[in-house]
Amino acid sequence: MIETEVQLEEKLATPNEHDVAFMRQLAGDVLILGAGGKMGPSLARRVKRAAEIAGTTCRVIAVSRFSSAAEREALQATGVDTIACDLLDRVALAKLPECENVLFLAGRKFGSTERVDLTWAMNTIVPANVAEQYRHSRIVVFSTGNVYPFVTAASGGAREPDAVAPRGEYAQSCLGRERVFEFFAHEYGTRCLFFRLNYAVDLRYGVLVDIARKVYQREPVDLTVAHFNTIWQGDANSYALRSLALCDAPPRILNVTGPEILSVRETAEFFAERFACPATFRGEESETALLSNAALCFQLLDAPEMRLSELRELVAHWVAIGGRDLHKPTKFEVTDGKF
Repeated sequence: MIETEVQLEEKLATPNEHDVAFMRQLAGDVLILGAGGKMGPSLARRVKRAAEIAGTTCRVIAVSRFSSAAEREALQATGVDTIACDLLDRVALAKLPECENVLFLAGRKFGSTERVDLTWAMNTIVPANVAEQYRHSRIVVFSTGNVYPFVTAASGGAREPDAVAPRGEYAQSCLGRERVFEFFAHEYGTRCLFFRLNYAVDLRYGVLVDIARKVYQREPVDLTVAHFNTIWQGDANSYALRSLALCDAPPRILNVTGPEILSVRETAEFFAERFACPATFRGEESETALLSNAALCFQLLDAPEMRLSELRELVAHWVAIGGRDLHKPTKFEVTDGKF
């Protein structure tokens, strides 16, 4: 069991054999844009450690506004180079080093209904700035399964060739991000991959955590969206790194999530059993939900290392011992796209 944030960060940042093997054959440095968010720090450390184990001289550069000096210092202590930069500032962006491999994590979701203009700026203007600056690089573009329509659980989830139908301005702006990079791919041959992720869990946030905390705090669990996908953030980190090899022009699309389609009700009842308390519910269970099928990801990059059974136990234990919560709910139960 994971007892502390130090242990959690260590597990998230520990590369697997696939990561190390990939770094042995990767040419060039790795630039992580938007590295100060939820996934960025552990991803940067994972890439750096994989490079060290592989014995390469790859430089790992983390770029963010770095509102937390401690977070920046912690990254630097592991050998990751850091640069403070506002990616909306084209002058500052132009000063960043050239890099063959780019992991683009920058974006805005939470609070997007309060400053819709900022959401669109972060999710479309920043991509335009970055795509122009790094048009000769390979770019893994973090995106979201929110661009897909809601589907039934029986469908197995939306697949990469399926038509998009984003609900709400957040999801629309994320599709805008993809379209901007797609434009540069067509105009300049920029090699990209759209990394459509939903929903990552690192114990401090994620759908499993949202449900577990509701049950633990004796609050009703919303059943409006009755099913969901999830994946351990460490596995998502590994897939993001190795997706650099899949970048192409026109851009490729890769759904990234776990293999299971989970029931909200059954998940809540699992946590209720672990916490020895009743699970209560509200709302009517809908027939459709935001669900992705990640079979292509598993075919190309292998199955996730973290099994659902282990992940649920880790979440239950973390919540029960009072582990820190980032207070960034996924709002997976939202159906109108207003996050």
